[in-house]
Amino acid sequence: MLNFTIISVIVLALAFDFINGFHDTANSIATSVGTKVLTPGQALLMAAILNFVGALVNTEVAHTIGKGIITEGIATPQIVLFALLGAILWNLITWYVGIPSSSSHALIGGLLGASITFHRGNLSVVNWKGFFDKIIIPLIASPIIGLITGFIFMLLLTWIFHKATHKKVNNIFKRLQICSAAFMAYSHGSNDAQKSMGVITMALVAGGVLQSFTVPWEVKLACAVTMALGTMSGGWKIIKTIGVNMIKLEPVDGFAAETSAALTIQVATYLGAPVSTTHIITSSIMGVGACKRLSAVRWSLAKNILVAWVLTIPCNALLAGIFTLLLGKVL
Repeated sequence: MLNFTIISVIVLALAFDFINGFHDTANSIATSVGTKVLTPGQALLMAAILNFVGALVNTEVAHTIGKGIITEGIATPQIVLFALLGAILWNLITWYVGIPSSSSHALIGGLLGASITFHRGNLSVVNWKGFFDKIIIPLIASPIIGLITGFIFMLLLTWIFHKATHKKVNNIFKRLQICSAAFMAYSHGSNDAQKSMGVITMALVAGGVLQSFTVPWEVKLACAVTMALGTMSGGWKIIKTIGVNMIKLEPVDGFAAETSAALTIQVATYLGAPVSTTHIITSSIMGVGACKRLSAVRWSLAKNILVAWVLTIPCNALLAGIFTLLLGKVL
């Protein structure tokens, strides 16, 4: 039977999923909007549909979130609730100021802070091996891979089309970029929606509603629909930051960045690593820009984004810890 705390977790997890949808919409459509290949309305509709489809594909990342970070048997519905409160607050703050931070790492930081604070500073509540293997290593490696892949892919395209006119290249990649944007939207849904599935299922297991960690189909469907609805609402400030402010993009650039990022995310999803789609697409754009010339990238903006990446996990651990101290005796 669902009690008040579990119901609150489900509502907050879906709210997080919705916010993730509009916060991370930019990941899949910013370059398409920035290059004017798609109108904002067209890009949002496509992203919403493919986020929905991607969210239903598998549950490897959900298992990592639900079982791979916090020591088994330690999590409670209250811990999940406090983690979600911290992650939602961080997402809203970074969305408001237009910084593309990671919803995934906001949630992970929240789980760490809430668990440690709830258990009075006991660090053994965290599965540190799983945390480093599935979170920290991909956190560091995935943006680097995205940057290198974007650079190499753009270099290859430049070599292949070096004799073609600028107009011909634009005409070819205006069509191809729709495919790459669709691939990116699908990849975003297949990795990001699983985080909410993971925390809802974690709370259901911790509350005794489920006997083992298996994501129910109702949870999959609810998270997929909610993320699609969030995507439809758009995240215009972050779209502007990624698609316009960071580098002047052309269709071939957008195609290279989106394809490189989507391939990187698909590998991570297969491995069950909850990576940041924000980190990966941003670094892929940097790689594409650096291939053209280093000055093409606005590195001052990239520096600000990097600072947000570094701060996300510790800041959310702190926020969730504060929520735990304030509300722990009430719930």
